[in-house]
Amino acid sequence: MKFFDTDIEGVVVIDPDPIEDDRGFFARTWCAREFEARGLNPNLVQCSTSFNRQKHTLRGLHYQLPPHAETKLVRCITGKIYDVAVDLRAGSPTYGKWTAAVLSAENRHILYIPEGCAHGFQTLVRNCEVFYQISAFYTPDAARGMRWDDPDIGIDWPECRKPITSERDRYFPSLADITPVEVKKAA
Repeated sequence: MKFFDTDIEGVVVIDPDPIEDDRGFFARTWCAREFEARGLNPNLVQCSTSFNRQKHTLRGLHYQLPPHAETKLVRCITGKIYDVAVDLRAGSPTYGKWTAAVLSAENRHILYIPEGCAHGFQTLVRNCEVFYQISAFYTPDAARGMRWDDPDIGIDWPECRKPITSERDRYFPSLADITPVEVKKAA
């Protein structure tokens, strides 16, 4: 695997390093040893998938509060998405900043999103399936979100005039109305 840091500490784009032959290729998309050696959370306890029929579907921005804060490893296994992470970590020099990566079945990029960051994505084509590996179990009482279109964050969503969102995602608070997330520093 190849790891590429982003402008937000701890948010990493990962590219599988395929071994190819006549049949196709084989590649690792996660390795606890490599993640731990890079200071990334190797403890993944849950996998989830999201299927999105329509282009311009927008999900997010979601996160969970400690002690249920989640690290996410996100891949687009069918289609193409614009995947976004927003830093909500208390005391972070990039608090309120965002970064994004295009994830697709073709490019096979993976986005690693650490605890304390909100996550969301927009589909760029029809029929997208997104696969998540997550470090904490979903806990409804800890689930939170923030506005995908908050002008104070200014995410540059592609082609996003009127996205298809859930009722819940439409009415999340803005950055100014949430409390920064306190996360434990890695030992």
